[in-house]
Amino acid sequence: MLRAGLKQKDIAKLLGKTASAVCQELKRNRTDNKSGYDVGLAKKMTKERRVMANQRFRKIENNKWLKNYIAKKIEKYWSPEQISGRLGYLYPNEKMKQIGKDSIYKYIYDERKELVKYLRCQKGKYCRRYGTRIPTEQREELKKRRINERSVEVEKRGQIGHWKGAAIVGTDKQHILAHVERKSGLLLADKLKRGTAELTRQKTIERFEHIPKKKKLTMTYDNGVTFAEHEMTEKKTGIIIYFANSYHSW
Repeated sequence: MLRAGLKQKDIAKLLGKTASAVCQELKRNRTDNKSGYDVGLAKKMTKERRVMANQRFRKIENNKWLKNYIAKKIEKYWSPEQISGRLGYLYPNEKMKQIGKDSIYKYIYDERKELVKYLRCQKGKYCRRYGTRIPTEQREELKKRRINERSVEVEKRGQIGHWKGAAIVGTDKQHILAHVERKSGLLLADKLKRGTAELTRQKTIERFEHIPKKKKLTMTYDNGVTFAEHEMTEKKTGIIIYFANSYHSW
């Protein structure tokens, strides 16, 4: 209509808008072309202004602690569902309850693409919440080395450096993490505040940090959930971890 030479009041009448609305649009999104207006550029500029205006409402991007927390947990292979649930549990205020899994997924894909490799689903689509528990457990089981893969030296107990570990819960619900060296019988016991996989991993790494490399060769665990973060434990300690077969002693 501008290129056709119509006046702003005539354009407003044809569009069913007020003359002031048309004037405001032309002023806000003015361009340097012949007509002074370009619909493509106007749409782009409007979108950019909207994004900038919404920046202050972004809960994750505007919270440095929250960004670091999410990155830290994602790198430990936590799912966005787990992170969202833990935030709501630890900080039961309305602000943290609004940090949903979809917000975390969006933040990762839009702002922190280097964290995508730690997600269980890396195809650009969100994981379905239901119906994935059994396949996930099956994948985790396949990651474990089994006791029958251990070398003969471990069975003979003739070499220092082969350990077995277990988490013990007392009658008073106190959690004890025990590691026993198979040849010498040396027992290393640590008290845990809670019997979680995260605390178990942290305490194991701390305990074996100062033990010489030649004295920490293998570790055999039972199939308790407290050893779910065995991959990170193995990476940090350098100990090759094995698991007993289900319903068998080790």
